[in-house]
Amino acid sequence: MTAPFGVYVHIPFCSNRCDYCAFATWDDRSHLIDDYVGALVEETRRAELPPADTVFFGGGTPSLLRPEQLATVLSAVAPGPGAEVTVECNPETVTPDLLSGYRAAGVNRISLGVQSLSASVLHALGRRHRRDVVAPVAEMVSDAGFTNFNLDLIFGAAGETLEDWSETLRGAVDLGPTHISAYALTVEPGTPLAAAPDRHPDADLQADMYSVTDELLRAAGYQWYEISNWSRPGRECRHNLLYWRQGDYRGLGCAAHSHRSGRRWWNVRTPERYMRAVATGECVEAGSESLSLDARVSEALTLSLRTREGVPADAFDDVSELCAAGLVDVADGRASLTVRGRLLANEVAARLRG
Repeated sequence: MTAPFGVYVHIPFCSNRCDYCAFATWDDRSHLIDDYVGALVEETRRAELPPADTVFFGGGTPSLLRPEQLATVLSAVAPGPGAEVTVECNPETVTPDLLSGYRAAGVNRISLGVQSLSASVLHALGRRHRRDVVAPVAEMVSDAGFTNFNLDLIFGAAGETLEDWSETLRGAVDLGPTHISAYALTVEPGTPLAAAPDRHPDADLQADMYSVTDELLRAAGYQWYEISNWSRPGRECRHNLLYWRQGDYRGLGCAAHSHRSGRRWWNVRTPERYMRAVATGECVEAGSESLSLDARVSEALTLSLRTREGVPADAFDDVSELCAAGLVDVADGRASLTVRGRLLANEVAARLRG
């Protein structure tokens, strides 16, 4: 049995760049999309990839791709039978025709960048969609035949209260997703948010919001399986699990990262440089690193600790102390993080033997 293999396709185009975003995305280059799609196809052809078990279109705003453009890239990737194929979509870009076209192309999982169901919080985050479009879009996803879809949420925006966040969670559950990702808003260097200290999130409030997240989602039948991710049983994101299990994956497009057997590499950052390199037959790789065996073992433990699977209890010298402190639970010889432990995951990880 071969090990799972994944493909990540980076779509760096946006209609509007959120001021907390530090990803390689641009909101003034949509005129490049056609040529960029052609470069993706050519990079894929040269890579001679094995059949992928998971394909993930991320960005940016992948749903700016027309169905025929996405189908062209996906056809070049040629995912294997039963592959999970996910596309991130912003609600304001979604139409029934777009979804039916994606479905016909082979997409079987949608991830909606909802972030919040509060009008004031959406404004604080700089999101362009209105809260009242989310429910109709979720209905469109179901009507298009997608039985597996995720809602992306962010908590901790300026002015957001615990009740605001609780209402967003309850509203998200009512939309019937099979998967919910809930991320604490982080301040990334160089972003407009970083330059506005009065809008930075409150860590204590975010901790309370995280605790409420786990409580409400568990009560609704969702299981946490990674610090920021909950799903219906059996609906975990297979692509993300590949990352957390140190699997091999190939990143396509500008700024995309790849991994194979302990070697990591990444492509040039801007779409122009990427397309020029592909067009001239140059290598698109911008840099790489190779992990030693010890570093891979240490990283594997750190990644696994973030998941419900946890780590072998003897990976800690002091697991009984961690249990007494309410940071981990031990069952069947494995230690997994409690809710409190997830809030202090970096501190717990520092105590791994590695």
